[in-house]
Amino acid sequence: MTAKATPHLEFAPPEPPGMGRAWLVALIAHALLFLALGLATAWKTQPQTLQAEAELWSAVPQAAAPRLQEPLPRPEPVPVPVPEPQPTPPAKPTAPPPPAPDPALALKDAQIALEKKKLDEKKKEAEKLKAEKEKAEKEKAAKDKAAQEKLAKAKAEKEKAEKDKADKAKLDKEKLAKEKKAQDDKEREKKKAAEKDKADKAEAARADALRQENLKRMQGLAGASGGENATGTALKSSGPSATYAGRLVGRIKPNITYPGDMVGNPRAEVEVRVAPDGTIQSRRIIQPSGNKAWDEAVLRAIDKTEILPKDTDGRVPPVIVLGFRPLD
Repeated sequence: MTAKATPHLEFAPPEPPGMGRAWLVALIAHALLFLALGLATAWKTQPQTLQAEAELWSAVPQAAAPRLQEPLPRPEPVPVPVPEPQPTPPAKPTAPPPPAPDPALALKDAQIALEKKKLDEKKKEAEKLKAEKEKAEKEKAAKDKAAQEKLAKAKAEKEKAEKDKADKAKLDKEKLAKEKKAQDDKEREKKKAAEKDKADKAEAARADALRQENLKRMQGLAGASGGENATGTALKSSGPSATYAGRLVGRIKPNITYPGDMVGNPRAEVEVRVAPDGTIQSRRIIQPSGNKAWDEAVLRAIDKTEILPKDTDGRVPPVIVLGFRPLD
C-alpha cells in the first residue's frame, strides 16, 4: 500500500506555502467572532431555570454488560499531505452592540405619544361635535323654513278663503238686493194691478147697481110682479125661488108621524101637483127611500097639510118636487 501511494503523491501538485498558518488564523478569527456574538446578546438574555418533574413507576432496569469483543487490526494510516499555510485574511470589524434604551426617555416618549393621542381624540371629538352641531343647525333651519313656508301658505289660503267668502257675500247681497227689488217691483205692479182691478170692479159694480136700480124702477113702473128683494129682470119669475122648496118642506115635515126607529137617513122624493091657490091636488113617490114606512108617512103628511103657501112672487108653481129626510 505504501508503494502505491508514493507514486500518487509524487505526481500531486505542490501544496501552497503557509497553509497551516492560514488554518490557524481562520480558527482564531471564528472563535473571536463567536465570542463577540455571545457577549452582544448576553444582556438581553435572562437566566432561565428549567424545571422538570418525573414520576417513577418502577425501578430502573439493569442492562447487561456488553460482551468482550476482540479488537480488529488497525489499518495502517494513510499519509495526509500537509497543506501549505495560507495568508490570514484581515478580520472583519464587528458592529458594536446597540446602546441600551434610557427608561426615562422611553417614559417621556410614551407620555408624549399618549398626550398626542389624547389631543388627536379631543380634536376628532371636537370636529364630530362641530359636525353634529352644524347638522342640527341645518336641520333646524330647514324645519324653520318649512314651518315658515307652511304658515305663509296657510295664511295665503286663509286670506284667499276670506276674500272668496267676502266676494261671495257681496255677490249674494247684490243678488238678494236685486231679487228684493224685483220682488218689490213685482209686488208693486201686482198691487197696482189689484187696485186697478178693484177700482174697475167697483166701478163696474156701481154701474151695474145703477143699471139694476134703473131697471127695477123701469120694471116697477111697467108692473113687475117680483118681491122687493127679487134679482130677476123679467116681469114674472118662470120658476120658484131658491128658498121656496125649503119653506114647503118645513111646512109639511111637522105633520110627519113615523112609528118606530129610523135606521140611516133615507131620502124620499115626492112630486106634488098644486092648484093656483095652493091647494094640493095629488102627490106621488118618484124616488123611493127604500123604507116603505117612511115613504107612506111622507105622503100622509102632505095630505094632512092640504094647502101650500105662495112663493115670493105671490104665485104657486103647478108642479113641485120635494125631498124628505128624517134627520134633516
